[in-house]
Amino acid sequence: MKIFIRAVILFLFTFCSVSAEQSLIDDIKDAGVIRIGTTGDYGPFSYVNKQNDGVFYGLDIDLANDLAKSMNVRVEFVKTTWSTLMDDLLTGKFDVGMSGISINAAREEMAMFSIPLMTDGKAAIARDEQADQFKTISAINQPHVRVIFNPGGTNEQFARQNFPNATLILNEDNITIFQKIVDGDADVMVTDAIETIVQQEVHPELVAVNPDTPFNQTKKGYMFKKDLVFKSYIDKWIKSRLENGAVQLLQGQHIENYVRLKK
Repeated sequence: MKIFIRAVILFLFTFCSVSAEQSLIDDIKDAGVIRIGTTGDYGPFSYVNKQNDGVFYGLDIDLANDLAKSMNVRVEFVKTTWSTLMDDLLTGKFDVGMSGISINAAREEMAMFSIPLMTDGKAAIARDEQADQFKTISAINQPHVRVIFNPGGTNEQFARQNFPNATLILNEDNITIFQKIVDGDADVMVTDAIETIVQQEVHPELVAVNPDTPFNQTKKGYMFKKDLVFKSYIDKWIKSRLENGAVQLLQGQHIENYVRLKK
């Protein structure tokens, strides 16, 4: 009986200690601001205009503003990169990462994700005259094929894991890659299928290779420090925006806007 009572007391003490901890949602409301980490280099999720004046646009930018409104706080956008994304989150430079971020096991070890907004996967994009050569991973994984990718994210991870025999080109950013393929400085990039669809519209010389049947399947969500209370809140908010069609509508609008802006 005494053992049982001690066990109950220990449980209550642990439960109360966890419950008493301040959640991210409390921190955000106390500060009156939610800080959103975003890269600005990934249309239609997060991008900048031609003047690159520091103003962000995109599906995730509009949804970040909506999330802030739902919490009755203002929003502050924090520029991050794919290479520093996780470190910037864990060191407290921003509260939530919203930039078309793919959910994967490595990231989930260190952070937490919302429920997915959408399902995507890796597909190739290449010049029109070469596109038929890059329909499979094995066809790309050849010494004469120049595979270009940006640093720090899932594009680099996928390239290094799947194309060890190819000529790998690490580009300094995501924005200039597609023009380099057009110019013949690289042959192919493998990135998220939605990006290949957008970029073939921006660059008529390029073709998305089988974006409807990508090499793998990934999901996109919003990333934050491990916090079940905040996860419950953001999951309910996302579910409501998926159910009322806001996510789908904004995605279509920003695909059109990004293509128009970048052409």
